Amino acid sequence: MFLEPTDQDQGSLEQQRRVDAIVARGPGGAFALAGLAVAIVMAIWLAFYFLVFVARGGD
Repeated sequence: MFLEPTDQDQGSLEQQRRVDAIVARGPGGAFALAGLAVAIVMAIWLAFYFLVFVARGGD
């Protein structure tokens, strides 16, 4: 749990609980974004391979 050096009134404790709940869910969005980026790079690579290299009769 990360505590900020502020006064610890009831509102900040509730806000800290909300932040802890969000952090506990993990980095799902980051993994989704990384997976999407890898899929785009692989699609571009396959398109280049089939449309340029294979189309020219490369070895």
